[in-house]
Amino acid sequence: MKTFEYHVKNALGIHARPAALIAQACTEFKSAVTLEANGETAGGSNVLQILKLQAVKGTLLKFTVEGPDEETAAAKLQEVLKEIAPKDRKVSVLKVAFFGTKDYDRLFFSELSKDKGEGTYNTDIRYFTSRLTPETAHLANGFDAVCIFVNDEAPREVIETLHNGGVKLILLRCAGFNNVDLKAAEEYGITVLRVPAYSPYAVAEHAMTILQAANRRIHKAYFKVKDNNFALSGLLGLDLHNKVAGIVGTGRIGQCMARICKGYGMTVLGWDAYPNKALEEEGLLTYVSKEELLRKADLISLHAPLIMGENGTYHLIDGKAISLMKDSCMLVNTSRGGLIDTEALIAAMKQGKFHAVALDVYEGEDDNVYTDRSDEPLTNDITARLLSFPQLILTSHQAFFTREALQAIAAVTMENARNFNEGYPYGNAEVK
Repeated sequence: MKTFEYHVKNALGIHARPAALIAQACTEFKSAVTLEANGETAGGSNVLQILKLQAVKGTLLKFTVEGPDEETAAAKLQEVLKEIAPKDRKVSVLKVAFFGTKDYDRLFFSELSKDKGEGTYNTDIRYFTSRLTPETAHLANGFDAVCIFVNDEAPREVIETLHNGGVKLILLRCAGFNNVDLKAAEEYGITVLRVPAYSPYAVAEHAMTILQAANRRIHKAYFKVKDNNFALSGLLGLDLHNKVAGIVGTGRIGQCMARICKGYGMTVLGWDAYPNKALEEEGLLTYVSKEELLRKADLISLHAPLIMGENGTYHLIDGKAISLMKDSCMLVNTSRGGLIDTEALIAAMKQGKFHAVALDVYEGEDDNVYTDRSDEPLTNDITARLLSFPQLILTSHQAFFTREALQAIAAVTMENARNFNEGYPYGNAEVK
């Protein structure tokens, strides 16, 4: 166990930005971190708990780090504490129009943006519940930046409106950027920053969750038991042990999924436009051609970005790709809906293809994402057709939706806003 103390020197105390940086650092390690101040205790990875300590200037903070990597974790935390020391630099406030706001967005972003002054994020956020679209882009007039999510729209028409209204920055609170016309943004001098990674574990764990739910027909079993029906007909699943997993896209999320599959006792194959040989060297997976992966895999999990155009990933899984797969294949997509040709998928399932299909994203989902339509008839043709197949499970773009991920998204997005506002490097957050 490692312990150390820190006297708070910042005039604002351990305010939103220091709390976010501490919490983000803690999530990188296996060791448990606790903070003590004023007779209260907070979990190191929970930004809201840290803020509740109300550690003002002069407060003595005690850090306790216990676990397998406690030495490294303690050293990292002390680096973070040095970084948040007062810099004595005056910065103007960045005005941000926040589109597609949900209650859980406000929970984290409002806490991180409430402070103004030295060492803070210096942002003034106005929340809009509407998505960014050509019809709503004018709401950003007079703002310095817009903050948008995966279901917002930023084609050229919107970019022009934003530029005319004075917007100089698009903050994506997500990793994907296929909804932004990057060429138009460059032409109009608008910087585009994203969250390259928040919680790869959240997405990979959800992928395996819905895949196993579809495999073992948990969705059907739940309602059968509710109806007092305990028969096992229609619930037959497959062992994953000793099967072959195919990971399409071996970035951080794909690697997490590969490790989960490895834990199930699966042989893991990988395909990526830019293979990471270190993953082969450690024995996690073996890279093969896309065609070989499609033919051999019992489980195929998609973790690639959506890239349009020639040699892109749009409809990476089309009719031809599906024809190469085993009839008993299990397919899961938690990346982008456009990776799969939905019509080809439906046609294949009609012919008895696939033991299980699990989709957190799908083509045609945009109007449904994060919207309560429980009082409306099911008018979306694609959604209705997909839900008609008993081996398929559909969730509503929720793979990212964990406390840790939301916290990370807010922290990284606010760091991006600060870097833009204060002229610091963007790192791999910049999209060009």
